[in-house]
Amino acid sequence: MLPALVKKELLALARDVHGLAALFLMPVIFIVLMSLALKDYYNPPLAALRYAVDQRDADEPAQLMLAAWRRTHGVPQALPSDWQAALRNGQLKYVIVLQAGLSDALHAPTLPTAPRVQLLAEPGIDGNLFNALRAELIGAAGEVKGRLESQVAGGPPPPPGASIAALVQAERFTGGGTRPTAVQQNVPAWLVFGMFFVVASLSSLFIQERASGTLGRLRSLGVPRAMLLASKALPYLGVNALQALLMLAVGVWLMPLLGGDALSLAGIHWGALALALGAISLAAVSLSLALACAVRSHAQAATVGPIVNVLMAAAGGIMVPKFVMPPFMQRVAELSPMNWGLEALLTVLLRGGGVAATLPEVGRLVAFAAAMLLLAAWLFRKPMA
Repeated sequence: MLPALVKKELLALARDVHGLAALFLMPVIFIVLMSLALKDYYNPPLAALRYAVDQRDADEPAQLMLAAWRRTHGVPQALPSDWQAALRNGQLKYVIVLQAGLSDALHAPTLPTAPRVQLLAEPGIDGNLFNALRAELIGAAGEVKGRLESQVAGGPPPPPGASIAALVQAERFTGGGTRPTAVQQNVPAWLVFGMFFVVASLSSLFIQERASGTLGRLRSLGVPRAMLLASKALPYLGVNALQALLMLAVGVWLMPLLGGDALSLAGIHWGALALALGAISLAAVSLSLALACAVRSHAQAATVGPIVNVLMAAAGGIMVPKFVMPPFMQRVAELSPMNWGLEALLTVLLRGGGVAATLPEVGRLVAFAAAMLLLAAWLFRKPMA
């Protein structure tokens, strides 16, 4: 009997193509994506970051410092007229401001207490990258200071001292808002992931109604297909709204109780936040409807939707922040609807953006939702198995 039972299980598994994909293909794809995404994590891709320089000191010491920076970080972008806005929305990763008086400070025997070099980074930059940039900037200032002292004394340059650090000021640029924290990075990311994960529940119930004949009886009574799809979408839009409230509440109130930083919602544009969350919810529920109409068994419903969600999260900057990915994977991340939703929330929560600033991502999400709804309607017209 035991060999017969084993043979039966093997036959059932061989017939479940989607289950085999979950067991074998999904881990392979996940390993590939994560390996590519984390390729530069322990060697931060500082040279690939877009930056600009606001040079207010054109004397030789300031030029030497800028030349040393360009050797390892490439040619800077042209400084936009409104570079503060470019920092807030992430178009520039950082801006180096060489203040007037920097050359005199490097020439002086003692360094002034007031900083003469500013490193302003965009709000969403990774902490490791930010600290690495600051350390390199202090090292560049120390290198130039040592070279100048060596020229005067005729001896080898002294090692850079701790006083060099006082010359450099580094901060994440928020345009007057609060500095971002790990909570402000993670709450939006996992909120997006949670909203998209309604696919598992919706698909399971859809298959259950199909198997029991409920959908067939409703359609035989003349209920329009559009109404049937809408009746399934509306409750899950409400579920997404509750998810958003819960996740934001956890960031604001629960995290401080657990010893973490609080999620700051002070000064954000509430209309932009509602618009971003609504667009994410539409995209998530529309995708769920399309997948629910596509699958034909409980096994497929339990595997296809979660696999799609996990892969979109891995490639879209949810599990691995986009700013630590190499350039190729950053371009891949921009194809994921989860990344569009995450960027929309970061624009509101971290960069102080309003409705206009979120429109590019919101537009993509709404277009994706419309495409998925059309696909769901087309699949729902097909005869049910």
